[in-house]
Amino acid sequence: MRLDIYRRAEHDGLFSYLAVPEGKPIPQEAINTDWQAASLALEVDDGADALPDFHIERPHQQIGAKGYAITSVKDARPPQG
Repeated sequence: MRLDIYRRAEHDGLFSYLAVPEGKPIPQEAINTDWQAASLALEVDDGADALPDFHIERPHQQIGAKGYAITSVKDARPPQG
């Protein structure tokens, strides 16, 4: 599966991430003007349990349930350098 990954600043230099299937818009309930593209058309293995670079757990299950996968705010972290 190919995903578009977006990020937004949280607090203290931390970021949260949102993943949607490639080319799909961010679902209405997750729209936020602060989302910025972080990685477009990212190839993700269909069996992936997590996207560790973006701290997203169970991406395929989240996308299946709500159309997107997102970092838990408690798991937000500093940007990769």
